[in-house]
Amino acid sequence: MILSAFGLFALLVPFASASKTKPNIILILVDDQDVHMESLKHMPLLKQHMTDEGTLYQRHYCTTAICCPARVSILTGKMSHNTNVTDIVAPYGGYPKFVSQGLNDNYLPVWLQDAGYSTYYAGKLFNAHTTDNYDKPYAAGWTSSNFLLDPFTYSYWNATWQEDHKPPVNREGSYNTDDLADSTIKYIRQAHSAGKPFFIGSAPIAPHTEVITKPGSYNGNFSLDDPDFQPDVTPPKPAPRHANMFADLKVPRTPDFNPEKPSGVHWVAKLPRLNQSDIDYNDEFFRLRLQSLQAVDEMVERIVKELESLDILDNTYIIYTSDNGYHIGQHRLPPGKQCGFETDINVPLLIRGPNVPKGMVSNAMTSHTDLAPSIFRMAGITPRPDFDGISVPLTRKEMTRGKPTRPEHMGIEFWGLAMDEGLNGTMITINNTYKGIRLHGEKFNLYYSVQCTNEHELYDMTADPYQMNNLLPSGPNSTGMPIVDYAKSKVRINGHSLLGVVSRLDALMMVMKSCRGETCIKPWDVLHPKGDVNSLEDALQKKYDDFYMRSANENSVVS
Repeated sequence: MILSAFGLFALLVPFASASKTKPNIILILVDDQDVHMESLKHMPLLKQHMTDEGTLYQRHYCTTAICCPARVSILTGKMSHNTNVTDIVAPYGGYPKFVSQGLNDNYLPVWLQDAGYSTYYAGKLFNAHTTDNYDKPYAAGWTSSNFLLDPFTYSYWNATWQEDHKPPVNREGSYNTDDLADSTIKYIRQAHSAGKPFFIGSAPIAPHTEVITKPGSYNGNFSLDDPDFQPDVTPPKPAPRHANMFADLKVPRTPDFNPEKPSGVHWVAKLPRLNQSDIDYNDEFFRLRLQSLQAVDEMVERIVKELESLDILDNTYIIYTSDNGYHIGQHRLPPGKQCGFETDINVPLLIRGPNVPKGMVSNAMTSHTDLAPSIFRMAGITPRPDFDGISVPLTRKEMTRGKPTRPEHMGIEFWGLAMDEGLNGTMITINNTYKGIRLHGEKFNLYYSVQCTNEHELYDMTADPYQMNNLLPSGPNSTGMPIVDYAKSKVRINGHSLLGVVSRLDALMMVMKSCRGETCIKPWDVLHPKGDVNSLEDALQKKYDDFYMRSANENSVVS
């Protein structure tokens, strides 16, 4: 894969809309929606108005598979190691961490207002944005806003909303997603009347679990160190009009669903097989998720029809995505996210708007760090040099160009604990820290990761799309050190030795784990400053073997 100068330039320059008027932009950001359990297939209105009228980006990824870090990445164009928002609650994440890092004055709505846009937001912004701290300070950059606030953000029927600088209001007996749809339509009308180009963020909680919890003692914010932080987690609640849908559906029985033999590493490899009670619960949980998404499906249609009635649909971009993915039963896992598996990191992305091809499926590797640069491009704004991503392809020409013009990689990262949402309540795994690389180019399709325990994973995603065969297994009583002798291994990946591939991936990870700006986009330039290596295939040239062997011995994550 060659990241050509012309191709990169095309993704960096402001996008020229066919209209002389700056386009409007609407971001619909759902919570925990999966790709790999085929949830998109059960949203017919989304298909009608977004998939058929726009482009589906089937290789879109979150770089941190949990909501608050992922949302901050979307709104800043930066990986979590550069925002320092690495968790959902204090002390490492949530709204207080976002504010303490100086991001409240330096993120997407502030930048868009500086460019002449009016900006609006309705729904969930971040975790730990609470009834106690919503005004300490108020979220900056919004012309008008209506935020969901903890501890009732995830209440489907008793949510707390906080509009502009007014006190919070509880809407008991009112369905959360329908309230959100009403707020979004109100903002479309208000923004159109103002006569300026607008950006609207609309963030439903569906299909997230319902979570009821109490504010902790950390300045009135949630803290896992607080004994009062004991959330009551139950499956999502659909609107009554959708409650009987999908009665016969079950979690897809893919090869990774409750496998006979354990898969993964670390705590995942120790999970017991799910029993029938677990499976029955998971199937019902799956159906409730799909039911809860039907109100979102209807909201999408309301948004499109409102734009159409105001005669502004053709000059409006609509972006639909999820903060992270989700698993239910894959690799024996209870419902949840936070893993590096494809179920958790591969997320929906659909875009329609001026010049975006209709009914197109893009194979470009894209991530949440690319969304802020994409919005800048849509709005005709020069990209910021500190963006860790670049605009996704937005035209047919970009998507059908012979030579790929985008990076083939992205960094994956996670810190701290993992929480599941299964039949036995919320269970916590303390150490779920890992770094990873997801790479899909012309010749390679790989996932590589290193756990904090020093256990390693490498999956050939073409031969093993369900990630059942780790090519770097560890011994059952080991300290996590790989037992594979790379030099003697007979494993070949696209004709290359395991040693050769891992040494290059390890060097790439060493760059990506702390990259900033341009180095996140073109990390091979750090390793090869002459610019003659742009892909894993390039790096695997025999002339570089000595360099990578020395690097592995001196600096490698792989020991």
